[in-house]
Amino acid sequence: MQNGPAVRRRKLGAELRALRTGTGLTSGEAARLVGWHQSKVSRVETGASGVKPTDVRLLLDAYGVTDIQLRELLLILAGSEDAGGRHHWWHAYRGVLPPTYRDFISLESQASRMRTLETAVVPGLLQTPEYARAVTRAAVEGLAEDRLDTLVEVRLARQDVLRSQPPLELSAVLDEAVLRREVGGPDVMARQLERLMEAARLPQVRLQVLPLAAGAHIGITGPFVIFSFPNTSDLDVVVLDHLTSSLYLERKEDLQAYTEAFNTLQFHALSPEDSLDYIAGIGDGA
Repeated sequence: MQNGPAVRRRKLGAELRALRTGTGLTSGEAARLVGWHQSKVSRVETGASGVKPTDVRLLLDAYGVTDIQLRELLLILAGSEDAGGRHHWWHAYRGVLPPTYRDFISLESQASRMRTLETAVVPGLLQTPEYARAVTRAAVEGLAEDRLDTLVEVRLARQDVLRSQPPLELSAVLDEAVLRREVGGPDVMARQLERLMEAARLPQVRLQVLPLAAGAHIGITGPFVIFSFPNTSDLDVVVLDHLTSSLYLERKEDLQAYTEAFNTLQFHALSPEDSLDYIAGIGDGA
């Protein structure tokens, strides 16, 4: 288990090492190509130290990497801007957002696919402003109104990943308790259920409900998120959220276990079509 920045360094280093060995270069030969000491290449590849985007570009050029998407992803992991030269929008909120949340947003913004199990609340990417406000107010006691406004603003800004080109592919399994827990009052919940049905009809969103009647299930221990990235599964990561921190799992065994768990949850959940009808029924008071 690592924190987000450590995971990014390790994954970036592992990918750079794979690219180097794929060219047949030793670490010493790579170091000479870019004018470094061999120890720096080793530290970067093991994730022992961070690396600047300019240094990553040097290595990618030395290894003959021309795949634009792969280059962009690795540069993002090193802290670069995106391909359009746009600064990461969440940097403007550095004074408000804890590092773990900023790191989660960074992964979310660069992922090509997100699989999530939610057992308590609607996923942040699908929340209405009113629901987001009620959830945030409940989660953080004594929150000043201006900071609450800012956190809701961030939550809504995150949803742009579903409208980007290409959009993030979101697969979500929602425990029925998520739909029946009244957050913010009846009117807020009614609009939130409508929002879920609207989102479920988007081609990039797959929404499934796991009915209470399904009983105990493999996800009963808590929610989780699996981020997948374009071009390489080696960068995939599982995120477990806790009250005061987030844990990032990157081992292949962990990724396989959570992927299998998510597949099992999807199998036992209602189909996307039946889930739409189920949400509509709850909205109608069923």
